[in-house]
Amino acid sequence: MDRKELVALAKDLFSAAGISGHEQAARDVVRPTWEPLVDEIEVSRLGSLHALRHGRGAAPRPRVMLAAHMDVVGLMVKQVVGSFLRVSDIGGVDPRLLPGQPVVVHGRRDLPAVVAHPPHHLLPPERSAKSAPRTNEMWVDMGLGAVEVGRWVRVGDVISFAQPPFELGETRISGRGLDDRVGILAITVCLHELQHVAHRWEVAAVATVSEEMTFGGASTSAFGLRPELAIAVDATHATGVPDLPEFKAFPMGGGPTLGMGSDIHPGLLRTFEVAAKAAEIPYVLEVMPGHSGTDARAMQVTQEGVPTMVVSIPVRYMHSPVEVADLGDIERTGRLVADVIASLDDEYMQRLVWE
Repeated sequence: MDRKELVALAKDLFSAAGISGHEQAARDVVRPTWEPLVDEIEVSRLGSLHALRHGRGAAPRPRVMLAAHMDVVGLMVKQVVGSFLRVSDIGGVDPRLLPGQPVVVHGRRDLPAVVAHPPHHLLPPERSAKSAPRTNEMWVDMGLGAVEVGRWVRVGDVISFAQPPFELGETRISGRGLDDRVGILAITVCLHELQHVAHRWEVAAVATVSEEMTFGGASTSAFGLRPELAIAVDATHATGVPDLPEFKAFPMGGGPTLGMGSDIHPGLLRTFEVAAKAAEIPYVLEVMPGHSGTDARAMQVTQEGVPTMVVSIPVRYMHSPVEVADLGDIERTGRLVADVIASLDDEYMQRLVWE
């Protein structure tokens, strides 16, 4: 998969809506991309996409599950007030980012709109002009009359950001939904790499649903697929922003981060470090002492327990319409995951110990 193909797919993915719990638009992009790269493809009962690639080992073959969530944050219509909409957030949207944003209301048909906030001199006296905006003070304006709004929009309809993706400099790309469409891209790179590898294990690439809200996609897919190993490919916070503490984020362009903590099997982490050093792929260790905030937690505690790993791609401005990632980091992540899969032999699980 060359850089030009990666950028084209990235723009298609970042442009798809796919709000958490409503991922159809994203799945419609991922499915035709993965289908030629795998042997079987199906949609789970909750809407996650399962793409299965057979291994070359003796049956019954062990299975590794790769998970990246295709759902993104957004808004939901809470109340229709004449020509305007009151909204609630889905998945954690910072209200400071909303005023002035172009959005799309996904009603009976898609409707362009803007998010508006009262000028500070029209706010109640007790509200300071310097205080942060509140979601319940904002409205969505579609430029339609009350009759037309009532015809096309219902309470519960979802609203997505409308910022189109675009390239920044020579190696970076910006847009909405990079968390975690960059993980989907990395798994796609991995599947392309595996076309040239006689790997022994079964590979289950899964584009999960509802990670931003319930982890329901990862937990149910892991339950159904019963993998011996699971790898969550997600986004993490990137450095480079002035005044942002360096210890809270990771450099862009320096490769993926490898998680270490309660959601990560230490033996699987060692496997990733060995593979990264052998392939001269740079990486940074990311300490995750508690809940990793990724699909890894859900997969790890499925059935009798699944040894799990978290590999993350640094992304700036998380959960905003202008997230930024480095294309090289996406490619390195995909190649690293493919190298790990290629290294898995029939006796790997017997050697894997928690120490």
